[in-house]
Amino acid sequence: MHRRKGSKVYISAGIIILISACAKVSSPTGGPRDKLPPVVLKCVPENGAKNFRGKLLSITFDEYVVLDNITEKFMVSPPMKKKPRIFIKGKSVNVEFEDELKDSTTYTFYFQDAIKDLNEGNILENYQFVFSTGPVIDSLSVTGNVINAFDLEVPETTMVLMYSNLDDSAVVKNLPDYISRVDQTGYFRIDNVRAGNYRLYALKDADNSKNYNLAEEEFAFMDSPVNVSADKNYLPVIQDTTTVKKEAETAPVQPVKTGDYRLVLFTGLKKDHYLSGSSRDMKYLLVYTLSLPPDSMKLEFSIPGSSSESYITETSKYRDTLKVWLTDSTIYSQQQINTILKYPFTDTFGILDYKEDTIPLRFLEPRAPRVAKVKTPAFNFDINIRSGALKPGQQIVINSAMPLRKPDEERIWLYELADTTRAKVTYSFTKDSTNSCRYFMQSKLNPGKKYLFIADSASFGNIYGENSDSTGIRFAIRAADSYNNITFSLQDITGNLIVQLLNNSEKLVGQRVLNKDGNAVFPLLEQGKYRARAIYDLNGDGKWTTGDFSKKRQPEPVSYYHVEIELKPGWDAEIDNWNLEVLNVKDEKLRTKTPAKR
Repeated sequence: MHRRKGSKVYISAGIIILISACAKVSSPTGGPRDKLPPVVLKCVPENGAKNFRGKLLSITFDEYVVLDNITEKFMVSPPMKKKPRIFIKGKSVNVEFEDELKDSTTYTFYFQDAIKDLNEGNILENYQFVFSTGPVIDSLSVTGNVINAFDLEVPETTMVLMYSNLDDSAVVKNLPDYISRVDQTGYFRIDNVRAGNYRLYALKDADNSKNYNLAEEEFAFMDSPVNVSADKNYLPVIQDTTTVKKEAETAPVQPVKTGDYRLVLFTGLKKDHYLSGSSRDMKYLLVYTLSLPPDSMKLEFSIPGSSSESYITETSKYRDTLKVWLTDSTIYSQQQINTILKYPFTDTFGILDYKEDTIPLRFLEPRAPRVAKVKTPAFNFDINIRSGALKPGQQIVINSAMPLRKPDEERIWLYELADTTRAKVTYSFTKDSTNSCRYFMQSKLNPGKKYLFIADSASFGNIYGENSDSTGIRFAIRAADSYNNITFSLQDITGNLIVQLLNNSEKLVGQRVLNKDGNAVFPLLEQGKYRARAIYDLNGDGKWTTGDFSKKRQPEPVSYYHVEIELKPGWDAEIDNWNLEVLNVKDEKLRTKTPAKR
């Protein structure tokens, strides 16, 4: 009995230990985290196969993989009319296609970075699968770079197209013979190319047609055909399908590669006249936009049954936007207004004439909240002295979201302040001739002096009877020597050169136009970092002009000064080392999109 009892004790203790061991949660043991991409073990047919006429490719990996955004990233060169079906079965990526393959043609399937392992997401970079329907694998390559025309930045999602058909119409009507994409640095490489002459283009394909068939698509072209021959980049030997894994190393920042050809991407000018938009976002305001300025042609507006005194019309600088401010409450209180617009229009035969449209515009008043009676908010206006300082020679400007009535000068005062006294300053108001929402306050303001602006209630208001509250603002006119200056001393100028000064976000600060050697001076600058861009104004119209493929005209070249210019307190900058002989150049340090780390 004693031994049997002891056995039960041992058995119970064993069960408790076993349960404890099963219940204990611990991290699994093993080696370091996998940082290596999937490895190709087998391909059917083999990568680099010749005389292939099948309909299915199968690529088997050493682990399970997934496809990331494969619809966007996968490409076939030359393109197929029907997009291949790509699917995963087990550890294999399969590509099935229906197109009849061309004779004696090398096909390249670009996966880019779409293949990655299932568990850790390690990417197989720039994987390509190649086969030929003939006895030879074409082994030549074409390399280059694509940049945006105006800011020289690297374009996104841009394709490069090559055509053996040298007619200009081929890029509009036909699929290319070869196709690839630029990488994040703007570099491209098209492999497995047959020797010959080709037209080379770049395209941001808006409709996935692989053709330049929309005017709004960004496009680039080489001026003359490119010759692909054996002295160009030779395609590296295709690696064996079985690869030995090596220890992963942290890669440095990917360097920018320079290819044989440079393509400058631009958006062509619109050529057809039409009404591109109309809106009524405020009950008083109607807005119409045209695709192109009407130039010498007329733009006529009317409201049936209403006189021209019931509204105010304003056009933009280039007359491609018309604003109509309704002043008659019996009109703007209507939910829908039928308007008539007569404007230049290009028909389907390319003939420019007038078109008259009846355009209904609606506006629904927002529903009032169910609360106690709320005081009507005062009319608000913007005035540029709220920052507390103006530059020497700068005017006081009043802006509003709606047309301003003439300010009431009996309720507005301007004083120059001394230590203990203030002296009244005379002024006058002038309405902007092109903008009814803006007035200029003209007065003599002295650098280094302080001022007080006082406006009584209802001194400002709009034409709809809304009036401002009272306000008082102290401001100063800073002395000229408290600012910085930048002077560019420029040589070897031929023709018009537009020199633009930009802030470090590339917003325009100011520009100067030179047609001979001399200085471009930018005074009264705040401290900070600046950039400079030169536009080679080849047609002398005083602005940058984009390209035109139909006229074989490239966009006007630009160049950037090679570094940012930093202005510190009390410092001026004098620049005399800007090399303007090199066109379409921008240092990598100035680009907003830098090469990614791998």
